[in-house]
Amino acid sequence: MNKKEKAAFILKTLEELFPHPKLPLKCKDPYTMLIAVLLSAQCTDEKVNQATPHLFALADTPLKMASLPLASIEKTIKTLGLYRTKAKNIKALSQILLEKYQGKVPSTFEELEELPGVGHKTASVVMIQAFHQTAFPVDTHVHRLAKRWGLSAGKDVKTTEKDLKALFPENKWNTVSLQIILFGRKYCPARTHQPGSCPICSHILSRKV
Repeated sequence: MNKKEKAAFILKTLEELFPHPKLPLKCKDPYTMLIAVLLSAQCTDEKVNQATPHLFALADTPLKMASLPLASIEKTIKTLGLYRTKAKNIKALSQILLEKYQGKVPSTFEELEELPGVGHKTASVVMIQAFHQTAFPVDTHVHRLAKRWGLSAGKDVKTTEKDLKALFPENKWNTVSLQIILFGRKYCPARTHQPGSCPICSHILSRKV
């Protein structure tokens, strides 16, 4: 089974298991989405969803967030990993949105990735979910499963993204990334993984490439 055949089988399986994947973060517009995705770095979506209602009750616009004391942001997201750095970035990017973008979230990769704390993965998610543009977000789940499944030997997410884009149809990029994330959490964890009972690993890992 070559990489293209693997990708085709993986896509078929993912679409059967997760036909209509939805972003598991609670948000209502591009700004709250940007903040939620930023907060999800090195943190579970569940924890983010527990913290953001309290944060957005205090400030759900760039103007309100920029006006909040840094200590207030930190206190509200203290349960999340790297909360001090994230609080600093949230306040700083909110000020930039006010000064440079009239309080709106920019809609290009270049502009998004210039914002504090916004990397390529975060920008990719926002581009898909907020602006309906084509992208292929690669987080730790996507990166490790691409390697586990033999789809990419990339040592960094940039290489993995390039490899996966070459294997999956472009019109599936927006959904397949999220499907892989959901699959990894439910069926294919980093630890305690049992390949024999995994709907994908049990099929492709037992066959020669």
